[in-house]
Amino acid sequence: MAIPASLANQLSIPVIGSPLFIISNPDLVLAQCKAGVVGSFPSLNARPIEQLDEWLSQINEELARARAANPAAKIAPYAVNLIVHKSNNRIEEDLELCVKHKVPMVITSLGARPEVNQAIQSYGGIVLHDIINIVFAHKALEKGADGLIAVCAGAGGHAGILSPFALISEIREFFDGPLALSGSISNGRQVLAAQAMGADFAYIGSAFIPTHEARAVDGYKDMIVASAAKDIIYSSLFTGVHGNYLAPSIAKAGMDPNNLPDGDKTSMSFQSGEGSKAKAWKDVWGAGQGVGGVKSRMSAGEYVAQLKREYNEAKAGLVGNAAALTS
Repeated sequence: MAIPASLANQLSIPVIGSPLFIISNPDLVLAQCKAGVVGSFPSLNARPIEQLDEWLSQINEELARARAANPAAKIAPYAVNLIVHKSNNRIEEDLELCVKHKVPMVITSLGARPEVNQAIQSYGGIVLHDIINIVFAHKALEKGADGLIAVCAGAGGHAGILSPFALISEIREFFDGPLALSGSISNGRQVLAAQAMGADFAYIGSAFIPTHEARAVDGYKDMIVASAAKDIIYSSLFTGVHGNYLAPSIAKAGMDPNNLPDGDKTSMSFQSGEGSKAKAWKDVWGAGQGVGGVKSRMSAGEYVAQLKREYNEAKAGLVGNAAALTS
């Protein structure tokens, strides 16, 4: 296991709640952290920039109060997702605020920049970079990332196409540091499976969308609960980068989910097609293939408690099976 020492005793289960564009907010992050999993949000969810300063103060202060009130509790740190692509004109300001508030973990996406890593590491923060293949994994590490998030086939939003068995195995041939696995994980058995495969953390996004604290509209939450893997479409139309989306939301936006053109990867912008006013993320909703495991709406704390029960039951079952095989 390569879980950093700063995290080892703060997690109730080895899970990172992935940053959900528009949806993640302080309420969700705080609920996740207080339940013992890393909560995260994209910095761009805080608009205008002044709101990011307020959110970081709120999260730091409330987590400090929670730890002081219950020192024995497993209260996890939080993470901020920084989009380091050249299209993000806020990256410098967002990074400055992360340093100001000493954000314990930063998740970088759509590019890797040494100066971002160095700024976070200057005060002891940890940087995880999300990748979809080995080439990007090597680049991220060469530019100073502390760890990786392997975004595999079936993950929600921008996702890769590689099997987790292939990608995790190949990463572990050259990297023994912190590694999270993203892709179709929605229950505690799958968290344990991610560890057995060689990852340190499960990276879960879609299953948190229907939670009470998540800033998603009711229609989105209900669609997640009602959907299964067959309802997920992989397309580059909506941002120029391939990702997984809910087919019913595409149809509701006036498009044929089974007949979508490719997007413009140079623009990183949504092109809905003639006659449609739909907007990516707001009207066309991202989700991963693991939605079939999401059966109801509940609080984030209740969902994490469910994950823990399933995880512990799976571990006990493996121990029992191993004992039976050796007896």
